Amino acid sequence: MAGSKMSLPLAVVVVLSVLLTGAAHAGPEMDPYKILGVTRSASQTEIKKVYKRLAKEWHPDKNKNPGAEDMFIKITKSYEILSNEDKRANYDRYGQTDDTQPYGSGRYGHRHNSFYFDESFFNFPFNSKNHRDFADSKYTLHFNQYVNDVVPDSYKRPYLIKITSDWCFSCIHIEPVWKEVVQEMENLGVGIGVVDVGYERRLANHLGAHRTPSILGVINGKVTFFHYAVAKEHLRQFVEDLLPQRLVERVTDKNDLQFLNSWHELNKPHVLLFDQVPVVPLLYKLTAFAYKDYLQFGYVDQGLSETANLQKQFNINTYAPTMLVFKENIDKPADIIQAKGMKKQIIDEFMSNNKFLLAPRLVNQKLFDELCPVKQFHRRRKYCVLLITGDEETFSFGNQAFLSFASTNIKEVVRFAYVYQRLQQPLCDILMQNKDSAQSPPQVVILERRNAAGKAMFKSVTAWNGSEEDKQCLLEELERLQKDPSILIHDAMLPELNNEFASMFIIRWVYASYDYLSEVIDDILHNNWREMMPLLSLIFSALFILFGTVVIQAFSDSSEDKQTKPKAKDGTKTENGSPGTGNASSRPPKKNFVEVTELTDITYMSNLVKLRPGHMNIVLVLTDGSKNILLSKFAKEVYSFTGSLTLHFSFLNIDKHSEWMNTLLEYAQDTVQIDADEDDGGNHKIDYTGYVLALNGHKKYLCLFKPVYTGEDLDSKSSEDEGGTSGGRSRSSSRDEHPTRKSTRSRSMSTLQIHHKLDRLGLWMERLMEGTLPRYYIPSWPGLDKITSVK
Repeated sequence: MAGSKMSLPLAVVVVLSVLLTGAAHAGPEMDPYKILGVTRSASQTEIKKVYKRLAKEWHPDKNKNPGAEDMFIKITKSYEILSNEDKRANYDRYGQTDDTQPYGSGRYGHRHNSFYFDESFFNFPFNSKNHRDFADSKYTLHFNQYVNDVVPDSYKRPYLIKITSDWCFSCIHIEPVWKEVVQEMENLGVGIGVVDVGYERRLANHLGAHRTPSILGVINGKVTFFHYAVAKEHLRQFVEDLLPQRLVERVTDKNDLQFLNSWHELNKPHVLLFDQVPVVPLLYKLTAFAYKDYLQFGYVDQGLSETANLQKQFNINTYAPTMLVFKENIDKPADIIQAKGMKKQIIDEFMSNNKFLLAPRLVNQKLFDELCPVKQFHRRRKYCVLLITGDEETFSFGNQAFLSFASTNIKEVVRFAYVYQRLQQPLCDILMQNKDSAQSPPQVVILERRNAAGKAMFKSVTAWNGSEEDKQCLLEELERLQKDPSILIHDAMLPELNNEFASMFIIRWVYASYDYLSEVIDDILHNNWREMMPLLSLIFSALFILFGTVVIQAFSDSSEDKQTKPKAKDGTKTENGSPGTGNASSRPPKKNFVEVTELTDITYMSNLVKLRPGHMNIVLVLTDGSKNILLSKFAKEVYSFTGSLTLHFSFLNIDKHSEWMNTLLEYAQDTVQIDADEDDGGNHKIDYTGYVLALNGHKKYLCLFKPVYTGEDLDSKSSEDEGGTSGGRSRSSSRDEHPTRKSTRSRSMSTLQIHHKLDRLGLWMERLMEGTLPRYYIPSWPGLDKITSVK
């Protein structure tokens, strides 16, 4: 009995211990104030500042600490609680960290924030296909669906896509925020998608998603990754940043006329939204993106004093947002809606009803297809009344009268449009039945399209000048058409319209490039290194190659410029035959051979007459018998100069082109004088074998090299002197005083062996590069007939 009395208090203690332990576990497992390190009286600005600092510090991509991911999740969840006034008050009052469980009780639920799971963890697999969230299955994407549906639709609205998998603990953590964002974004018109890596690995790889969870956006077929902490405000801003920057123009009293008057240039109606918030609402931006091809959008902030006149002019009330659409008349809106809570469905209907002007200009085939659709059924006929006119000032009265007539139209089956004959000539020639394609007076045509291939029935109604008679005639024809469609008696195959806005492609490309660069910079700043590494590697490789090439080229050019500057001292050494001029040569050869072409009537123009400025052609004169020997010697002498980009090498066969050589030397009088002296009175023919000509085709001058005897005799010095000056300096006094030396030198040259004729060519080339050789200018190069081969 005593034992039972003792066991009763013990049992009570055990039960109380278990209850206390359960209560401890049931209580909150984290204190968001302690995690963020702020006091309970901290303001939202302080909390946000601390959160940004901690999020950067503990982000798993930056912090390699094993507990970084868990800490980052706690930081994010703490900020999510404290940044929301309702959740913060709920926590302060009840200690509740999860709004899905009242009073902090977690007995029968999944406590996702601390990764504590009850029945789901012990029912494997806990996130299998059978137990997958029904909300996610609604948005599940497959590869073909993404390619065929999502990508084309992304040109009208952005998509928000989540990458997840079955055994992803972090994916479960972001689920509450994701559901809340999806509900809001879907109501605004944003597309939603979910990709399960376990079942759609191909699509995940295609998107570039290499980890889970990942959130990305798709717009205009381009993928952008979300890099911030998963919070509602961040995701909302991410969707807004996906949109192009220039969708909506800010309109005030200063630029309202400029904005509204651009309807004629852009060929679009203009929409103005009046609201009291300082930033453009996201719903309005999404609408502007969806209808960017049809409408131009502006926003008026009613809170600014600069918009007071606009509000007064259009009698705008401040109690609710107001949307006006303007067409050709900028003084009076064509349509208006005003509501406190504008829904997407109401705005879409409003935009669809005002997509076109009363009488728009046909500027491309897409607009033509929508304004004048192909007939599908007899009761769905659509007729187009088309004014063919011009864009000159003289046609403005008739164009305005046509617009006035179109504004009175109330028939659903009739659409009005006009076209400029100058810009759409093929279409106008067919409708006006012109054969000479001449400018014709304005004319009105009624047409009905029969098939997508271009077949149409039409009738020319009247020449149009805007008079009352023209309006009455057109009205009578439309009434007849309603009773008898067979009055359209002509048929034709209409050509595709020219795209008059094609010139705007460059501007669009610039804007697209700006958006892409902004995205790249954003990716770099937010450490998406895995996705950015291939692009960064490509960019840095290209910059390295470009920088290296420019530096090498700069050093090479500066070196070549220094080498080609004339130096008086070096020139003196060269003239004396000193080998010290070797350091004045050009850049090293790029090839291990010398490329020599023959100067003929075929290569004459390109190798000489039309030679680029600054370039020279070095021409060796030879005969059939001496060709092999002289070419081999010529290649050895000029090989060190083949690295220069301004030198070209050729040879001239004197047996075939002696007439050209004689004509050239006749043009250069000084050269003729020298040769005449060497000719001993001209009693026998001059042997030009071994001569070398440096020809500058642009400036029309030549430098001459004559073969030099290098043997040991009494006249060797004189021979070298003459060879060093290229045979170009007249020494009349020397010839008068030493006739015997002149005849001896002539005999030495006549008996000179062929392989010795080019011995001094290397030194002559050095002086040519220095610019110290005499130049013989000629009035013009010999004609093409002089270079023609002798038959």
